[in-house]
Amino acid sequence: MFIGTSFVLVGFMSLFHTWTIMKHDSQDVVPECPNIPYGERVDCFPDPNASEQKCLERACCWSPVSEANVPWCFFSKNHGYTVVSESKPDSTHIEAKLTRMDAPSLFGADIKEVTFYAEMQTENRLRFKITDTKQARFEVPHEHVQAPSNPPTGPLNYRLELTQKPFGLKVWRKSPEKLLFDTTIGPLVFADQYLQLSAKLPSHNIYGLGEHVHQTFRHDTNWRTWPIFTRDAFPNGDTHNLYGHYPYFTCLEDGSGQSFGVFLMNSNAMEVTIQPAPAVTYRTIGGVLDFYILLGETPEAVVDEFTQLIGRPFIPPYWSLGFQISRWDYGSLDEIKKVVERNRQAGLPYDVQYTDIDYMEDKKIFTYDTVKFAELPQFADYMHERGQKYITILDPAVSTGRRINGPYEALDRGHAANVWVTEADGETPLLGEVWPGETVFPDFTSESCIDWWVDEISRFHNEVKHDALWIDMNEVANFVKGSIKGCADNKLNYPPFTPRILDSLMYSKTLCMDAKHKWGNHYDVHSLYGYSMVLATEKASRAVFGKSRSMVFTRSSFPGVGKYAGHWLGDNAATWNDIKWAIPGMLEFNLFGVPYIGADICGFFDDSPEELCRRWMQVGAFYPFSRNHNAQGFKDQDPASYGADSLLMKSSKHYLNIRYTLLPYLYTLFYKAHVNGETVVRPMMHEFYSDSETWAVHKQFLWGAHLLITPVLDPGVETVEAYIPDAIWYDFEQEVKIIDRKAKVSLNLPADKIGLHLRGGAILPIQTPDVTTTYSRRLPMGLIIALDDNNAASGELFWDDGDSRDTVSSGSYIHYQFSVANDVLTMHVTHNGYTDPNNLKFENITVMGVSAAPASVLVSDGITTEALSESQVHYDSTKEVMYLRNLELELGKGYTVNWEAKYPKTRRIDCHPEAGSDQAKCEARGCIWKPSDVPNEPWCYYPDTHGYITSNMFEKPSGITVDIVRNPDFPSQRSQSRDIDKLRVEITYLSGQSLRWKIFDPANARYEVPVPIDLPASPETEENNRLYRVQIQHKPFGIQVIRKGSEEIIWDSAMPGFTFSDQFLQISTRLPSNYVYGVGETEHPSYSHDLNFHTYGLFAKDQPPGYKLNSYGLHPFYMGLEKSRNAHGVLLLNSNAMDVTFLPDPALTYRTIGGILDFYMVMGPSPEAVVQQYTEMIGRPVLPAYWSLGFQLCRYGYANDAEIADLYKEMKAAEIPYDVQYSDIEYMERQMDFTLDQVNFKGLPALVDQMRAEGMRFIFILDPAIAANETKGSYPAFDTGIEKDVFIKWPPELSNDIVWGKVWPDYPNITVDNSLDWDTQVERFRSFVAFPDFFKSSTAEWWGGHIKDYYNNVMKFDGLWIDMNEPASFVHGTVGEKCLGDQTLEYPPYMPPLESMHRGLNHKTLCMNSEQILADGTRVKHYDVHNLYGWSHTKPTYDALLSTTGKRGVVITRSTYPSSGRWAGHWLGDNYSHWDQLLKSIIGMMDFSLFGIPYTGADICGFFNTAEYEMCLRWMQLGAFYPFSRNHNSINMPRQDPVAWGPEFAAVSRDVLNIRYTLLPYLYTLMYEAHAHGNTVVRPLLHEFVTDENTWKIDRQFLWGPALLITPALDPGVTVVRGYLPNARWYDYHTGEVVGVRGQFVDMNTPLSKINLHVRGGHILPWQKAETNTHYSRQNPLGLLVALDDGGSAHGSLFWDDGEGIDTVQNKRFLLTTFTASSGVLTSAVPTDGLAEADRLTLGLVKVWGVTAPVTRVTMSVTGEPDADLPFTYNAEVQELQFDATSQSHTIEKPFTITWKS
Repeated sequence: MFIGTSFVLVGFMSLFHTWTIMKHDSQDVVPECPNIPYGERVDCFPDPNASEQKCLERACCWSPVSEANVPWCFFSKNHGYTVVSESKPDSTHIEAKLTRMDAPSLFGADIKEVTFYAEMQTENRLRFKITDTKQARFEVPHEHVQAPSNPPTGPLNYRLELTQKPFGLKVWRKSPEKLLFDTTIGPLVFADQYLQLSAKLPSHNIYGLGEHVHQTFRHDTNWRTWPIFTRDAFPNGDTHNLYGHYPYFTCLEDGSGQSFGVFLMNSNAMEVTIQPAPAVTYRTIGGVLDFYILLGETPEAVVDEFTQLIGRPFIPPYWSLGFQISRWDYGSLDEIKKVVERNRQAGLPYDVQYTDIDYMEDKKIFTYDTVKFAELPQFADYMHERGQKYITILDPAVSTGRRINGPYEALDRGHAANVWVTEADGETPLLGEVWPGETVFPDFTSESCIDWWVDEISRFHNEVKHDALWIDMNEVANFVKGSIKGCADNKLNYPPFTPRILDSLMYSKTLCMDAKHKWGNHYDVHSLYGYSMVLATEKASRAVFGKSRSMVFTRSSFPGVGKYAGHWLGDNAATWNDIKWAIPGMLEFNLFGVPYIGADICGFFDDSPEELCRRWMQVGAFYPFSRNHNAQGFKDQDPASYGADSLLMKSSKHYLNIRYTLLPYLYTLFYKAHVNGETVVRPMMHEFYSDSETWAVHKQFLWGAHLLITPVLDPGVETVEAYIPDAIWYDFEQEVKIIDRKAKVSLNLPADKIGLHLRGGAILPIQTPDVTTTYSRRLPMGLIIALDDNNAASGELFWDDGDSRDTVSSGSYIHYQFSVANDVLTMHVTHNGYTDPNNLKFENITVMGVSAAPASVLVSDGITTEALSESQVHYDSTKEVMYLRNLELELGKGYTVNWEAKYPKTRRIDCHPEAGSDQAKCEARGCIWKPSDVPNEPWCYYPDTHGYITSNMFEKPSGITVDIVRNPDFPSQRSQSRDIDKLRVEITYLSGQSLRWKIFDPANARYEVPVPIDLPASPETEENNRLYRVQIQHKPFGIQVIRKGSEEIIWDSAMPGFTFSDQFLQISTRLPSNYVYGVGETEHPSYSHDLNFHTYGLFAKDQPPGYKLNSYGLHPFYMGLEKSRNAHGVLLLNSNAMDVTFLPDPALTYRTIGGILDFYMVMGPSPEAVVQQYTEMIGRPVLPAYWSLGFQLCRYGYANDAEIADLYKEMKAAEIPYDVQYSDIEYMERQMDFTLDQVNFKGLPALVDQMRAEGMRFIFILDPAIAANETKGSYPAFDTGIEKDVFIKWPPELSNDIVWGKVWPDYPNITVDNSLDWDTQVERFRSFVAFPDFFKSSTAEWWGGHIKDYYNNVMKFDGLWIDMNEPASFVHGTVGEKCLGDQTLEYPPYMPPLESMHRGLNHKTLCMNSEQILADGTRVKHYDVHNLYGWSHTKPTYDALLSTTGKRGVVITRSTYPSSGRWAGHWLGDNYSHWDQLLKSIIGMMDFSLFGIPYTGADICGFFNTAEYEMCLRWMQLGAFYPFSRNHNSINMPRQDPVAWGPEFAAVSRDVLNIRYTLLPYLYTLMYEAHAHGNTVVRPLLHEFVTDENTWKIDRQFLWGPALLITPALDPGVTVVRGYLPNARWYDYHTGEVVGVRGQFVDMNTPLSKINLHVRGGHILPWQKAETNTHYSRQNPLGLLVALDDGGSAHGSLFWDDGEGIDTVQNKRFLLTTFTASSGVLTSAVPTDGLAEADRLTLGLVKVWGVTAPVTRVTMSVTGEPDADLPFTYNAEVQELQFDATSQSHTIEKPFTITWKS
């Protein structure tokens, strides 16, 4: 029985058959043959004449079948190798020793012992090599390919699995897990001259292998065998081998786009069989098996990986992208000039003229015919006079004959230098025959030959000037077989196996295989001949052309050639087949890293009929290498030869003019190929891989991602079937959008047309064309923009002088990034290292897909903004194209171009937002019913004129008053909600940066929000002082707010649907951009809102965060960005239940169910200024106590005080910084406020005293609801509340009773049965509770008294945590759930989309009819003030804390409203232990930064559900940078505090919290700036880098203030995080090193122990050495971290007070110190010094990053004291200077100067 690794055959049983026993090495060998699918048979008899007997002699399986091409003789399981040992020297290497299994040989000389070596070179590149263990074998000496200098640092995207017996390997993609390359399908064969390996692949989508004519781009997997061995042969459509050697293919795995490439680095003759399994089998006759497996997420990414390995393509000189003309045998130079002149006279764009070998004297290289080409030395000058270039040809073979008039000096010098390929003896030059007759062949692998070649080319260039070299016949070609002597009969010339190469003879049309080169036998290096010649010619090119780029153009090639040379597809013919086959050829060479590629236009051999040549000129205008070339003896086929007025010439000029127009785009594609490995001519499937229709497209191709070329490839055809992929496409020439997408279409392409389509989303740089690139490069530039489905587009421009070498590496170029979003074109210069001498300007911009005429077009250079004149803007409404003309945008400068629609098309405003809409209901409201296939778009929508109409308007310097009336043409929409027909609008110009508009009923007072807003004492009456102006639209009525300067309309409510009724108010506004932030409290999946018809209900509720679920607070405030990169903010001061819908216009709709519409706008103009102005209105954020910035621990469900004590001890033992301990409701007696559980928590007061004595702080929870079922006199909180009448009641006309609820407190004397369902527990065990009405002054007094009493008599505390204050109730409305009074308050006519909306507004809260009484005695409905309950609860709590403790402390509240931040911080509620919550916590914090509540954070590791180790660890790292940093979870969940997970977790937590504590002085200073000036603390990147639109959507990173960038890991299993580094100097916080990247996304290594932190250059961060709590860390000296910017400067500040005093800022009891560093000097200044002596800080260690020169001395100067030298160290590698001022005992309230000198 066969013993080995098991194998599985899908769909087949593993049935073994016993065959005839054969004798082998004195043993019986039984072929063991599984019954496998035909497609998986691996041919055991690849050589001719297979028979059953011969097959069985090889111990293989013989099974004839009727299906064509299926091998009858296939491998048994007897063959292969066995792994005898395996080792892993490290995590990225595997080595194995293999020994051959006992089986007959196929071709003899099998190698018994081989070594397998695998190296995981990068995250996406695996190399494995199999070679002879005992003897070195030939390996390709590649110029570029080498192992990386460092092992991969990120996680590998693949894994390698070895099978032991028989040996095999499997390469798996890790995510999703997928088997990519499985060699267990067949055995390894490793003989001296026969190496074979097969591999099963995951799909039939195989592309590449070459060089051949592949009639289709995607391979036929039905048993096709392709030989690979360089050969001078005609590309006539057969399967034979051609000029290049490319054992490389790409496999597209599936519609995900994931792909991989396989490269066999082997230059020996080989063949590759592709079979239906699908699988490939390699058979090569020498060398080693050296494979590279390259993974990519897309096919394009695989090309990137491959070109990283073999070398990126060169950027051709700009002129080489022009059109070129050539032919073999013009006859004379005079004839060439005739061709040149006739094409010039015809006005044909035309840059290059060639000469073929006919220019030579008797076809000898380095000579010219002095009779027929007498003036050839002057020909280059003749071409240059008209801006054209000249290229000449060189073959490698050198004639052995003399020249006509003397010796052949090039030959003689070659003899002298021994430069020739030799015969087998290594001495005698091998003689062959090529064009000049008998020849020798240079050995370009020899250094002496390379030197000779460089010298000869230099000599020839001195004699005959030329601009580039075309090298041919370098396969190497020989017209005799092997040599003029023939070839010896040996195993090299006649190997035991010959692949299926042309003629089946190794030395046919080339050299003998035993010929000698420096690199080895010709047998091994034959296919490297062209490659080595390219390397030599490139060296010569550099010597001859110096700084000028020039180029090399080769026929024979090998992977890596594209780094230095281009290629053409060889000697084709003038046939319709050849025009077709050129496209797969070009696509393949783009896969191979040779994008400068093309075919001979009109065909090389045969006369080219006019129709064929015309169609070929059309498509050839889009070959990267665009050359018309034909052969000796055939008719001229240059365009002018067909007649200057011929259709061919007209068509050629037309499309060449388009080519020349697009050359800046084509040139940029070559730049992207050079730096990123992108393809230039691109297969459709590279862009649209998810569409299987594209996988086999080979008669169309793309330029880059955006230009689709569909040629006519058949005679007599004017209609072509084309595939239009899934995108918006525009007819390039007609500039109109086509309706087809993801469809096969028939294109009408008459005789003079080719299909050209521009993909939506493209921005193509262009230039006015001329007849040569020399002239066109002097002409104006422009852009063609095609908008996509989102009205967006992007593109790039690379521009240099077009001729110099190495401009990318030297930085001598300009690079633009273009983008369009929200009707703004941004022309961002990412690099400017070149000044074009022609003073080029962008003059014309065409924008396709603009749906409406622009009202204005604004152009800004960042300093000034100008509106284009009417004559510069043209709009074609039929085409929907906007033309901007006669611009003068200077090349190298950045600009923005803004346009706004004159008559913006309003998206549908939903007329029936309630469920159950139908046509009848819709039309009954006077609205329009029209179904739509746009997702979420309403089918019922308002007519354009619906709303109100202006009746009277009165303007005054301080504002505008408008009376408006409801349009009577439309019926009332909700009978239960009376429309108010007449309204008043009051617009007030509050200040230069703010305004208010209030819409109300002038006849009847309505509820208005009682939250005080701080407004300027008097309005801004001076129009010139305002950043805005206001316009009134009349029908429908609307307000427009316009920003002066940019003239952008940033509020425009002239939209249909404006409604003002008793219980339904609705207003919509257009937005100036798609970027809107804020509105809450709801969970958003991204910081920037998705505007695709998303609606968020807003109503305070005890609701854990969830998508679109209304949670704890209400914040109807948003910040909007504008196209000008300005920002503004809008507050709707309304506290009723509401919703906000975001629309794609962009626009938004507010709907609220009460009150008035009271809007406030702040104008910024920066995002940070928006928050400052907003908090100036609503109140600046509270300054929290210093200790509250420390780490905090809490859980709901501590069993007793001992558990807290044990936790405290464990945290201390682990030395984890930790300042605050909490207790949740479990510390209370039966969850009742102001009580203590005397059983389980009796010792808590003493524990708190102990902890506080050791520098710790304690916070406990208070809910608002007060238990009501206690015996009178036993619960003072309730009893005194009754006495003081503090509880919420029914209105007197309904009842005098309290509105009872139920929350946490239990009935007395009961035992809760937790096995019962929740509702039953509430009914049976929860006591009645009453809710204090905190609007009342008496309630605040009552609340404060009980807090103080608890502090004095029960337990000390330092802060208060108030929860459940939405208010939350466990019953709906009231006990019994029967709300009294008007039911339209409980179930309003319009119900916003709230959680459990079907249960009414009172779900989980109070009845809406409940009555509350404002401080002024006004009675209001809970319906109106529900969302203010938490707000009203917060200030009395804060006041009580301060009056009780005499210190500042901190209050944390769950429910918030604008201005809550004046008194409290906020946590993001009862979140879940899910990975997605990490990202959502960042979004939440950034939202609350906008809302003016900077002291915020999420429950670290999650509140609900069981936390997972990795997630909790990553959350601890992230949470260390929450301003409010607390780990908190729920009852009945496992512990998740840092010491609960083990020592490694504790160590990582300690390390990251030590960083937090180190930086607390910086964080505290940020909190001060928020308190004093309204700055944000957690800061979105866009607040600092708003001019960089990349930052507008970033929410996976955030800043602390302006200077610290935090990039956390937010996903499972990641060790590399993609982060953005905006345009500034950044330092790695952990190392101090400058990160040499800016304005880019980068991959950041993020092992499990690390969070990425970067410090922004130009900033100074104060710090202190961390300790176990802030009591101790505040006693340490102050350190400074000085991060210098590009100019060597930095600035920063420190705020310092006693850390907990009340009103220290207002009373100026603090120190404010500023620091400045510049030119090697650090100084301090002290604007405010009110600090008590006990709180003073001394200066300690200062770290300066970015010090570029060694430092010799550091000196400290203080007024009145002698200068002091400070000890210092300097690290040159990191560029870090450290000096320590501790010894000076300098307190920082005294200014100082510290100087360092180099």
